[in-house]
Amino acid sequence: MIGVILAAGMGTRLMPLTKDIPKALLKINETTLLERMIKNCINADISKFIVVVGYNKDKVIDLCPEIAEKYDIEIKTIENEKYDVTNTSVSTYLASKFIEENDLDDFILVNGDNVVDPEIITRLAVSQNTGMIIDNFKELNEESFKLIIDDESFNEDKTIANGKINSIGKGLDIPSSTGEFIGVSKVVSDDVAQFNRILEKLIEEDPQNYYDFAYKDLSLIKTIDFVLTNGLKMDRNR
Repeated sequence: MIGVILAAGMGTRLMPLTKDIPKALLKINETTLLERMIKNCINADISKFIVVVGYNKDKVIDLCPEIAEKYDIEIKTIENEKYDVTNTSVSTYLASKFIEENDLDDFILVNGDNVVDPEIITRLAVSQNTGMIIDNFKELNEESFKLIIDDESFNEDKTIANGKINSIGKGLDIPSSTGEFIGVSKVVSDDVAQFNRILEKLIEEDPQNYYDFAYKDLSLIKTIDFVLTNGLKMDRNR
């Protein structure tokens, strides 16, 4: 399994903290968000990573070999040259296209500013299908990236649901929403090609689209595991 970390964005919402560095290099207790997420993935037995860079790319590129050596892992960087006029659909596609063209493995996809309980990554890594982490405990608001799942069915311990995504986005009715997608997901190798074709359509429609919307169409043709947080802590910035 491969860990794909999106670290190309400008982090305008976090200004002035991100004036000179990408948001993935912000620190909590002297450890960058990038290294924290890589450590979480390592705990789930992931040892190969792709980091998509853009804004202040050199600072991320320079740090990656240090992290790779520290944890004895592999890190490849891919540049989104149009990071300032595109969004996460393009950054995701650059990594996912590389994975498809090189016939690589399943991949975990995370946003560079995610801070999550390590158990979240482990739960997703062991799920059998393409999956999304859904926060079903957080109180939703207008800024939450919500989704509504039709025909929900749960496993025995109520940690994973399956179904079709009816709607996804910020503007959904809060009482009708299943929860918030927190920007941590997985695409299994059998689904990568379809995922990429959907991303291509999203990018053609608008390069500012979020990759998140690709899962709605994918859920109509593939089984998606909605892995529930059930109270585990996490945070996502947009």
